[in-house]
Amino acid sequence: MTQDRPVAEDTAAAGTAGAVLPAPRTPSPREAPALNWGVMAPGGIAAHFTETLRQHTGQKVVAVGSRDAARARAFADRFNIPAAHGGYAELVGNDEVDIVYVASPHSAHFEHAMQAIEAGRHVLVEKAFTRNAREAEQLIEAARERGVFLMEAMWTRFLPHIDVVRQVLESGLLGEVHTVTADHGQRMDPDPAHRMFAPELAGGALLDLGVYPVSFASMVLGPFASVTAVGTKAFTGVDGQASIVVTTGSGAHGVLNTTLFARTPTSASISGTHARLEIDGPFYGAAAVRLVGRDNELLDTFVPPRRDGGMSYQAAEAARCIGAGRPESDLMPLAETLDIMRVLDGVRRDLGVVFPGE
Repeated sequence: MTQDRPVAEDTAAAGTAGAVLPAPRTPSPREAPALNWGVMAPGGIAAHFTETLRQHTGQKVVAVGSRDAARARAFADRFNIPAAHGGYAELVGNDEVDIVYVASPHSAHFEHAMQAIEAGRHVLVEKAFTRNAREAEQLIEAARERGVFLMEAMWTRFLPHIDVVRQVLESGLLGEVHTVTADHGQRMDPDPAHRMFAPELAGGALLDLGVYPVSFASMVLGPFASVTAVGTKAFTGVDGQASIVVTTGSGAHGVLNTTLFARTPTSASISGTHARLEIDGPFYGAAAVRLVGRDNELLDTFVPPRRDGGMSYQAAEAARCIGAGRPESDLMPLAETLDIMRVLDGVRRDLGVVFPGE
């Protein structure tokens, strides 16, 4: 009888029968050393971050800074923060602050993070890390010279379900990984005043939404050998939609999409020769993970214990690293952040998108 596949392949695939997903190794955010945080730019993401720290960690937000003193005071009153600064120099100069969370628009990440680094503060910078790789490289060099901790706030990397994914990849349970898919699309009303459509604020789908699938593929596949992109600009000239294909030296592919024009499933998958992982939408949040065999049989499912407080894990990771004297996180290394920024630069070149001031 002729076999359709090599015996070795059948034997390996049979090894997935009865396989179960591992439990996450992610420590509780409440167990991390408590740091005093300063929040730079009190917008919506900063409010969510601050509330998450209050509810799910032992971290303390002790100061907030804004160019608008009234805005800083309103934010401080809302969250019972002791110090409100009407300027960023005052915030980074506050000796009660151990670490600064940079939550300003992408266009200002470099300037604001550099202010904090030069003041000797540790820094957590919202994703995407900077407008471009050149700015990222300068921030990394400055942080290393000053001996301060620096990390991109890619909160997905630190969530329990992603640790499950990481363990499966380390175990080789999927076999040889050949294809990664991920998407992140949100339907945004075409408002020229909204930061997502503002070229001067480094708006567009890619830096705000597309960074998630690109970072996910980078984590799974490692360095890319090639990156190809096609896209459509929004009415203001920023990238409105991008479809990206990445490859690795071994021949694996990542098929990634981001858009401002439609709400997409925001799901992800990792397919190997023996099995695949399916991650529900939003894959970048607290999502369920399914292990599926080669014949499409469901082998196991991991459901996160809770679906709120996701940003607490990145703050806890920063606190643990700083407490241990480590200048960066192994889960979101600065070298990989820089590589991802180079990928995003290449995609924007393919799309013909250049931000003012670049």
